Amino acid sequence: MHIRDLAIIDTLELELAQGMTVLTGETGAGKSILIDALGLVLGDRADSSMVREGAEKAEISVTLALPETHSIPAWLQTQGMEAEETCILRRSISRDGKSRAWINGTPATRQNLQTLSEWLVDIHGQHAHQSLLRQDMQRQVLDAYAAHKTLLEHTASAHAHWQQLHAELSQRQARQADQQARREWVALQLAELHALGISADELRELNQEHHRLAHAQTLLTAAQGAYALLSVGEHSIERGLHQAHALLGEAAGFDPTLAAMTQNLSEALIHINEAVQNLGRYLDRLELDPARLAWIEQRLAEIHSLARTHQRNPAELLDLQEILSSELAALDAHTHDLKALTQAAAQAEQDYLSHAQALSQSRTLHAARLETAVTEAMQGLGMPGGCFAIELSPLSRERFSPLGLDALSFCVSANPGLAPRPLAKVASGGELSRISLAIQMVAAHVLATPTLIFDEVDAGIGGAVAEIVGRQLRALGEHRQVLCVTHLPQVAAQAHHHLHVSKQHRNGQTHTQLRSLDEAERIEELARMLGGIDITEQTLAHAREMRHSSTKHPHVGNCVKRF
Repeated sequence: MHIRDLAIIDTLELELAQGMTVLTGETGAGKSILIDALGLVLGDRADSSMVREGAEKAEISVTLALPETHSIPAWLQTQGMEAEETCILRRSISRDGKSRAWINGTPATRQNLQTLSEWLVDIHGQHAHQSLLRQDMQRQVLDAYAAHKTLLEHTASAHAHWQQLHAELSQRQARQADQQARREWVALQLAELHALGISADELRELNQEHHRLAHAQTLLTAAQGAYALLSVGEHSIERGLHQAHALLGEAAGFDPTLAAMTQNLSEALIHINEAVQNLGRYLDRLELDPARLAWIEQRLAEIHSLARTHQRNPAELLDLQEILSSELAALDAHTHDLKALTQAAAQAEQDYLSHAQALSQSRTLHAARLETAVTEAMQGLGMPGGCFAIELSPLSRERFSPLGLDALSFCVSANPGLAPRPLAKVASGGELSRISLAIQMVAAHVLATPTLIFDEVDAGIGGAVAEIVGRQLRALGEHRQVLCVTHLPQVAAQAHHHLHVSKQHRNGQTHTQLRSLDEAERIEELARMLGGIDITEQTLAHAREMRHSSTKHPHVGNCVKRF
């Protein structure tokens, strides 16, 4: 971590090792400024008054190692940022109040910093970054403590399936009213077409018959006249041809050249006879039928009228009937599918509720166990009579989620006789830190935040309780990176590493200095914290005993009973 021109800090570099590190120093030396600086680079709101007097801007940067199995690199890529093994956060605050931020050299928003930092650093104390204050993190703690990963996966999968079917059903239902109206219209048009009952060749045949009946008188007159000319009376064409054929037949015996003409007349007589016979049969069939003509005209009028209604040619009515029949079948199939989809969505909801209710039961069971464990831990952290409770309440149907049916809230009572209140409303920063420490210790094996910072964790405690707090922090440091700002030697003695903050005055200005203490310096600092200004040999001996005692208890996980 690098800080420049922030408050009373001109330039300061801090590198934290793995394990528990304590930060000590006199009041006002700048310990809280370090936590504030970290808060700024993690996304806290900036204030231009924090810029060092005489400087134009303050800058803070921090390099964070990324957990190997975390999804942070994928998130960085979605934000258009470089994904590396480490993540560099940088923040600048100008004298004019402007603030800028970068992640791995790429400009970022304050919200980007907050999102990323919540995966990597957890500040416990009177600061906004404490993730345990958020209900989503509280739920994650309980779910991780309960170790019901399979239940969570089944619930999320069932919820996704239900929501997919529900969305499809909603879309279809939204279209259902229009489709029902369309179906009624199509059915009505089909009923009219079916009632008309037109067949494939009917229109052509009706038009032909209508044309014939409409001109029946003309046809009758022509056929009768032709029939009379051909075969009726002494002067008919048929009689004349017979006479001519007889005359030429007799004469052909005297002149062979007439034989060919006689043959021609024979052929003509054959054709004339055939024509006369056909005309006779035609006249037998031909008759005037006004009633039939009127019926045909009415039928054609009905066909043309329905064609005009559909803006089609009469010949296209049969094609229209087939089109409407296909559409009606499709609409009926949709109605059937809608019923099946409704049943499937209802079943999917029941499947989700089954998994979610099993998840709720598991949460209820393990919530009681976590309550007992954290409450017991609180007793050993200077909060006798305090208790920890987890409120689980059902969500309304509109708020059902992949995470189940439960609204969850961590609640605490720091003193006997007081009803538990939500953790986020606990007033005392020291109490909040110790409660968070108790939760961290009980659930240490399931929480994944790699860096934990405890500010004012020792407020209002001392003696044996302070030593227990120190041991608990050291135990956390066995698996996490822990930074603790403390005034208590009992806590400082337990740390793996010790940093000291002091103030110096140069050229009329106050400067903050930070240095890592070796073992001898740690004994002296513990003695100062124990005895104040005058450090006696007895005080130094006490400090040595504290350090010696801390090395005898490197693992203190049994300080909190596990359930």
